[in-house]
Amino acid sequence: MDRTAQLTSRGEQHHVAYDPPPLPGPLHVRAARVLEENWTGASTVPSRSLYPHQWSWDSAFIAIGLRHLSPLRAQTELETLLAAQWADGRIPHIVFNPSVPLDAYFPSPDFWRSSTAGRAAGAPRTVQTSGIVQPPVHALAAWLVHRADPGLSRARGFLTRVYPRLAAWHRYLLHRRDLGGGGLASVVHPWEQGMDNSPCWDAPLARIIPAPSRSFRRADLTHGAPEDRPTDLDYGRYVRLATDYRDAGYDDNGGGGFAVEDPAFNALLIASEHALARIAAELGAAGTARHARAERLTAALVDRLWDGPSGMFLCRDLRGDGYSAPAPHHRPPSGTLIPERSVSGLIPLLLPGLPRDVVRTLVATLHGPHFGLGDTTRLPPSYDLLGEAFDPHRYWRGPAWFNTSWLLERGLRTHGEQERADALRESVLDLADASGFAEYVDPYTGEACGALGFGWTAALALDLLHSRPGHGVSPTGIGTFELSDKGGDRA
Repeated sequence: MDRTAQLTSRGEQHHVAYDPPPLPGPLHVRAARVLEENWTGASTVPSRSLYPHQWSWDSAFIAIGLRHLSPLRAQTELETLLAAQWADGRIPHIVFNPSVPLDAYFPSPDFWRSSTAGRAAGAPRTVQTSGIVQPPVHALAAWLVHRADPGLSRARGFLTRVYPRLAAWHRYLLHRRDLGGGGLASVVHPWEQGMDNSPCWDAPLARIIPAPSRSFRRADLTHGAPEDRPTDLDYGRYVRLATDYRDAGYDDNGGGGFAVEDPAFNALLIASEHALARIAAELGAAGTARHARAERLTAALVDRLWDGPSGMFLCRDLRGDGYSAPAPHHRPPSGTLIPERSVSGLIPLLLPGLPRDVVRTLVATLHGPHFGLGDTTRLPPSYDLLGEAFDPHRYWRGPAWFNTSWLLERGLRTHGEQERADALRESVLDLADASGFAEYVDPYTGEACGALGFGWTAALALDLLHSRPGHGVSPTGIGTFELSDKGGDRA
C-alpha cells in the first residue's frame, strides 16, 4: 500500500485519531496526495518547486488540514516550526532545510545570517531561519489540532509544550511590535503580512530606495511566470528593507522605513489570542484575561483601522505623513490610513466581537462591486476589482487565494451568514480541485496561477470538506471552529 493510500484508509481503523470519511472520495484523496508529496519528514513545504523550505503561516494552515488525516503529523508540523523560535519570542517566517541548495530559493540562509546577525535577538544557533515573521495563525492552528484528537494531544503533552512558546510569540507582537502606540502589532516588511506585493504597500514602499537588481538573483522566476510574480522593482525594495533590518541586528526599535498596522495580521492575532484562552483553560488556567485582551484588541482594531466610507478596514502607514525617526522612549506618530481596498480589510470578519454595523458593512462590501463575490467573482479577489492597480494574475494584486477565502468562509459562518458561507465553501472546493490545488487563481475564471500542488490549498480544502454545510461556528470563542459533526465527501 502506498503512503497516500495509508493516509486515506486509516479512518476505518482509528475513528478518534484519524477522521477522514470511511470511504474517502476523489477530492479527499487528491488533497491528501498533495500533502503527502510535500511532506519532508518533519514539516510540509508549500510547494516542492517554488517554496522548498518551511514557511510559518503556511505550516499553520497546513496543520489545520492535516489534522483530518493525521493529528500526530499536524502536531509535528507545528512543533517543528516552534522549535526554531527566537529567544525574543518571534517565530521566523522561514525555517530553512539544510539539505536544500542555497540557490534554490532567494533570500537564502546566507542572506539572512540569522545565527550571527540575530544573535542579540536570540536566534537559534542550530537551525537557520529568516529574521522576519508572518501572520500569527499558530495558536488558532494549535487549538484546532488539539481538538482533532484530544486524547492523543494530552498523551503527548502537546498543548503543555507549545503553550509557553505561543504565549511568548504573542508577547513579542504585543510589546515589541506595537510601533504605533495604539495597541496593535505592526509589520516591518511586506513579506511579514504575507500579501507581498499588495497595492496597499505601493505608497509605503515608494519611499524605499531599492537594492540594485545586480545584487540579488530571483529564484522564483525559474518556476513561476514573470507576469504572475512581483516585479524586479518590488524585489529591490524588499531586499533593501530586509538588508537594513538584518544589519540592525533585527532590532524592532530602530525606526525602519516601513511600519504598517495591517487589519488581517491583527485580526489573526486576536483570533489566536482567543484560541490561547481556550488552550489555557484546557491546561487548567484561567483564560479570562486573554479573552479580555482579545476584546481590547478588537476595539483598537476598529478604532485605528476601520474606515466607514470605504466600507472596510484599511492599513495604517506609521511612517507616512512626514514621519521622522522617534527619539528614544518616544512613540512614533499615529500615521495615516492607506486608501486601498485589499482583502486584508475584510479578514476581521473572522472576529465575533465586531460591532453589528461593522459586520453588516463588511458582508455588503465583500459581495458588492469592489470584490464581487457571488456576482462577478467566484472567490474573493485579493484587491479591489475597481482599483487602478487591479491585475487578475499578479500575485496579491487581484488573484483569489484559498487561505483568505477559507478565513472569510469562517467569518461569514461566525456571524450567521450560513447560505453565503455555504456558497463560498462550494466555490473553494470546486476551484481547489479543478485548478490542481493551485497557489492562487484568477478570481473571475478560476484559472490556475502560481505553483500547483500548493500545500495550504490542499489542506484548507480538506478542512472545508470535513465541515458540514449550513452549520455555524461556535459564537463563544473565535478560532474554535468546533466541527463536531463530520460531513461526507462531495466528489
